[in-house]
Amino acid sequence: MRSRGLLMLLLAGLAGLVAVVMVSRWMHGQAGGSKGRVAVSTAEIQLGSPITPEMVRLVDWPKGSVPPGAFDDVAKLDGRVVTGTVQPGEPVLESRLAPVGTKGGLSAVVPTGKRAMTVRVNDVIGVAGFALPGTFVDVMVNTQEAGAKGSDRDHAISKIVLDHILVLAVAQEADRDSTKPKVVNAVTLEVTPQQAELLDLARSVGTLSLVLRNQSESTVAVTSGATKDSMLGLAAPLPAPAAHPRRAAPRHVAAVMRVAPPPHPARDCVDLIRGLSKVTECF
Repeated sequence: MRSRGLLMLLLAGLAGLVAVVMVSRWMHGQAGGSKGRVAVSTAEIQLGSPITPEMVRLVDWPKGSVPPGAFDDVAKLDGRVVTGTVQPGEPVLESRLAPVGTKGGLSAVVPTGKRAMTVRVNDVIGVAGFALPGTFVDVMVNTQEAGAKGSDRDHAISKIVLDHILVLAVAQEADRDSTKPKVVNAVTLEVTPQQAELLDLARSVGTLSLVLRNQSESTVAVTSGATKDSMLGLAAPLPAPAAHPRRAAPRHVAAVMRVAPPPHPARDCVDLIRGLSKVTECF
């Protein structure tokens, strides 16, 4: 009886061991079989920073789930520049790196065909510090209407001249992960060469303002600009009628306009004799 109990216990232990082995093999198969090595960051790598060997290390990674563009050799990352902030423990991918040979700094994150241009701002123009790297803004200029002279505010106009412009940096910081408002005196924008010319002209002829917009909205707002009359709801003044030279009236018209005085009405007259005098009374 006792030997039978020991046999059952042995069979139960053997069955449990077999189950553990099978589950382990199943999990190993789900993970993609053998493991590989992937380079991940050891600390936060800021946008535009070149990678040094101390910033990355190799870790085990299931081969079946290795991200596309991952590196298995730390030496291949030496000197490469990141185009976006890389968090600690995050795999370093080719898609997050600038081309080989690119130097560090803000120029590394400016796309081909684009330019970086800095404009001076204050706490109002800079949307109270909410214009942060990675956000999009519209650029509005306040200037004088064409043909206006001096600083007559009645002829001022405000107009959006650039739409959906990416903020690359504020002051000397380009960290796109920061969400805390930061009041600075300069904002760097990503523009095309044509937009750079327009932006330079706008800041030379008037006052610039940045208008913060939704990051997912890319529509272009077509406006005609705001003037004092449109702000107050006043209709545009009608053009003055053309002045025509006055002509002298013809002489025959002047003659017609002369009206003869009316004739005196007829009256009855009577001679009155008073003593030796004679008087004529008319009535």
